[in-house]
Parts: sequence; structure tokens; C-alpha cells
Amino acid sequence: MSIHPPEPAPAVVDEEIRLHFEVQRLYAVEARLLDQHRYADWLELFADDLHYWAPVRTNRLRRQQALADGSPGEVAIFDETKASLAWRIRRFDSGMAWAEDPPSRTRHLITNVLVRPADEPGEYVAESAFLCYRNRLEREVDIYAGGRTDVLRRTEAGGLLIARRTILLDQNVLLAKNISTFL
Repeated sequence: MSIHPPEPAPAVVDEEIRLHFEVQRLYAVEARLLDQHRYADWLELFADDLHYWAPVRTNRLRRQQALADGSPGEVAIFDETKASLAWRIRRFDSGMAWAEDPPSRTRHLITNVLVRPADEPGEYVAESAFLCYRNRLEREVDIYAGGRTDVLRRTEAGGLLIARRTILLDQNVLLAKNISTFL
């Protein structure tokens, strides 16, 4: 065992650590906003050209795994833009979303975050795993688990916005009565 202090980390490693921390913090804030039903604030985490997509998944043999996840243009659980998410949020806030009256209690957990530079300058690809627990009324419990792949974009002010989100649920048939929460 050496008694000498370790060499300082290279600047590149420091930058990677800062970026990873920034993304982890973004996801922690996002989860908190969702769990507090602050959907209008949550929407501000997204770029104006957002594509928020959760394809339908199918069970396939190993040799057909490339076909297990839906493709753009096919039926999807979510296929949203920032404008369509804003419409859903307005509907929810209006009191007309009967599936959420009284509102569900949720807990969003985001973990296993990996970040790498994207092909476009100022953009990053962030992969994560999620678990969303939802309790509604007295006995209804739903658990959604899966993975997310986000494209994050650096803003002129230096922050990050989510420009693309692909959500892959770990179930191909939703067992819940509805999916009135965001993932």
C-alpha cells in the first residue's frame, strides 16, 4: 500500500463525472416532479422538438429478437410531442381525467444511468433503467419497469433538455387498467 496521494484525475475524467452527475440530478428532479404531480414543471425539462415514444413490444424467438420492439410509425403506447404532452397535462389539470380522480400515488426510481456523447455536438445519449410504482384508490397497484434511452441537448444557457425519449417497458402486455402516468 502506497502512502503517496493518488495522481489527480485527468480533466477528461473530471468532465465525464460532472456530466454524469448533471444527468443523474436531472433525472432525480424529473422523478420528484412526476411524483408531486407537477406536470407543467416536468414538461419544461423537454426540448420543443421532443419525441416521447414507447413502442409496443412483442415476444419473439431468439433468432427474431430484432423484431421484438416496434418501429416508428407502428402502434405505440406513447408517441408524443411536447405539444401533445402539454394537451394531456392540460386535460389532467382540468379535472376531466377521470382515470386519475382521485390521483394515483406514484414513486419513480431511475437507476443504472450511462451517458455518452451523441453524434451531434452538444448532444448526449443517456440510457437508464426505471421502476414506477403506482397505487390508486385502496387496492390498485401497478408496477412499470423498463429502460429508457434519451437524447439530451445542451442549451445555450448551459443546462440540459430531453430532446428524445424511447421507453422500452419490460412487459409486452400492460397488466394495468390504464397507463395514466408518465415514465
